[in-house]
Amino acid sequence: MLIYALKRGALALLVAFTISLVAFLLLNFATDPASLMAGDEADIADVELIRKQFGFDRPLYVQYFSWLGSVFQGDFGDSLYWRSPVVDLVVRHFPVTLALAGSSILVTILVAIPLGAAAALNPNTLIDRIALSLAVAAQAVPNFWLGVMAIMLLAVTFPIFPVSGAETWWHFVLPAFVLGLSSVPSVMRLTRTGLLEVMASDYIRTARAKGYRGLGLLRRHAMRNALLPVVSILAVQLGEKLGGSLVTESVFAINGLGRLAIESIIGGDVPTVQMLVFIFALTFVLFTFLADLLNAWLDPRIRLG
Repeated sequence: MLIYALKRGALALLVAFTISLVAFLLLNFATDPASLMAGDEADIADVELIRKQFGFDRPLYVQYFSWLGSVFQGDFGDSLYWRSPVVDLVVRHFPVTLALAGSSILVTILVAIPLGAAAALNPNTLIDRIALSLAVAAQAVPNFWLGVMAIMLLAVTFPIFPVSGAETWWHFVLPAFVLGLSSVPSVMRLTRTGLLEVMASDYIRTARAKGYRGLGLLRRHAMRNALLPVVSILAVQLGEKLGGSLVTESVFAINGLGRLAIESIIGGDVPTVQMLVFIFALTFVLFTFLADLLNAWLDPRIRLG
């Protein structure tokens, strides 16, 4: 297990390093930080002065390793738009996005796994067709449209939930539902497929011969093996939601990392956008790595692959 973890960890670090390099190069090719800092009214001499003062005139590889070294020391640089350290912005906004992502994954689990299990236990029946139809509908509906409809129906017409904000857990119900519903189709189909394969295996037939049926059969014999691919995709979805909540946070006016990213992009704040891209990518890689370890623990055969 240790050797497997070290191999996966080394691969995760390599992926994170590659992503940070690509993000740095793309952002620096796309815009000129010195011009943004100088403002629209500055002349060429002012821009060149700022470029030399902040080291933007150095080769890109020198700038990259200088930035990477600062990141390892906990220095994320200063925001050009917000005029404050980027680390302060991240610390202030990250808990909100983490709460939203976590609650949305909980919604996915509570909706997708029961639907997938019901479809697998009743293949080619009305229950199966209804579950698959709900998955297709959830995949077809855009997040921004569903968010607006949820606000109009459940926050304006029937004022059950708050329209916006993130002050209490009640504020997260609607955005978590909207964000979590987008992951339901893939998780539901994987659960259904995994359970159908497991239910056709010999040890399940033996369990049925011993009298196990329904939920007892699922809980004691089928779920552990059937949920191996589900664990992986849930970890990937959690990492994706930490970096992909931009639209949902904007619709519900939630002041998290997603909204911070949009405002920083609009404001041309390269250091903040650069750091957010790196954090989103690193989080995605981290959760994927943890999913690999969990799968290896659940199924020892994976370690030998």
